[in-house]
Amino acid sequence: MDWSGPEFVIAIIALSTIGWIVNNWIRAKHGYPLEDELFGKTEKTDTTRNDEETRKLREQNQQLRDVMERMESRMIVLERIVTDKGYTVAEEIEALRDRPAREVRDSSDSGVPLDIKNKERA
Repeated sequence: MDWSGPEFVIAIIALSTIGWIVNNWIRAKHGYPLEDELFGKTEKTDTTRNDEETRKLREQNQQLRDVMERMESRMIVLERIVTDKGYTVAEEIEALRDRPAREVRDSSDSGVPLDIKNKERA
């Protein structure tokens, strides 16, 4: 055998390439990361994990949208309270202080009627 001929060099290149292919095939079969041309690692993509991750992210996104809609409705109510000309928060608090404690506990309605006209006359 002639060790200095081109056949020997081609045989070494062919054996190295076949070894690299077999090595990657075994790694892929057993779930190990694959080697690329520059000796880096390419991780195996797990489609079932990605599908589950996507499903979880969509559920979380829907929950956040629901929370945001509830906060938006609360903000509308707060804006209405702040911008309403007939009532002010201070007057509502004073009206609550003026009511007897028994009347406040027995009251089934959630609001307190304000008698703003009578307070202005006094």
